[in-house]
Amino acid sequence: MLSLTSITKALDSFFEVKKLEKDPAFSQFLPEAYNSVGIHWKSYFEEDFNKRFNGLMIRGDEKVNTVFASVFPSEEVLKNFIKQSQKGDFLFLHHPLDMSCGDPQGKKGTGFMPISEILLKKLKEKRLSVYSCHAPLDYHKKLSTSRAKAQAFHAQVVDTFYPYGNGDAGLICEIESLSTDELISKAKKIFDVPYIDFQGVKHECITKIAFVGGVCDKPSLMKEVESKEAQAVLSGEIYCRIDNEYGRNKTEEMKTYLKNTKLSLVGVSHAASEYLVMKTQMKKWFKEYCNTDCNLISLNKWWR
Repeated sequence: MLSLTSITKALDSFFEVKKLEKDPAFSQFLPEAYNSVGIHWKSYFEEDFNKRFNGLMIRGDEKVNTVFASVFPSEEVLKNFIKQSQKGDFLFLHHPLDMSCGDPQGKKGTGFMPISEILLKKLKEKRLSVYSCHAPLDYHKKLSTSRAKAQAFHAQVVDTFYPYGNGDAGLICEIESLSTDELISKAKKIFDVPYIDFQGVKHECITKIAFVGGVCDKPSLMKEVESKEAQAVLSGEIYCRIDNEYGRNKTEEMKTYLKNTKLSLVGVSHAASEYLVMKTQMKKWFKEYCNTDCNLISLNKWWR
């Protein structure tokens, strides 16, 4: 039988969660999301999580039967977790909030979404545990959202970019030569997405690529990538398709930048880009460090 204490300690130690004072993103977005709907979020979450916004988020029973993992705490994911789990089971997440990012072939996104109070109460009632590891899973030097991509493409890391938290979230890698069209085809298979979002220009020979999880909608980052002689970027989102003033401003910034870029930019959706690390690295991590299998909970639709 697994213990919640041993799993939490192993994760805290490996990802050095306590060394990051607070998550650079969710220290802002999580309070905003819950406060906007009047949910007293601090009463549901662990005291340390309410300061760091990483680590053990919801404490359940000490005895854990099964470990689950997913990327966002969407209604779909949490309902499946509650249905499939036994009392005391453990869910490892990348984001502590669900996120609707928008679909390049469909609707715009609504941004960050809090877990409903109904689901929070059900998680508590069933004595289930939830652990969220955001920034540390983006910048860890051995296991990360970007390193999972590099591993999948058999790429060699030669440099980093995108300072984030206590490290760098982006990787510059050398890969075996391939065209933009071949990169797109390979990305669709690796991330299991029906289509990608492509922007920029196409190349016949790409040997240097930048990998980053989530989003690459910052022109300053893309200029840094170009300065490091990368020819392509693979990420989740190219544009911020959230339907608000922030999203529209970010989109216009990227449109202006893209007029002159020489990069091939490939987006596979925010969720799919960060789910890969669960499939290829976190499953192995739980086996090695906790001697347990890890049940993955996928999303029915990646572009959302």
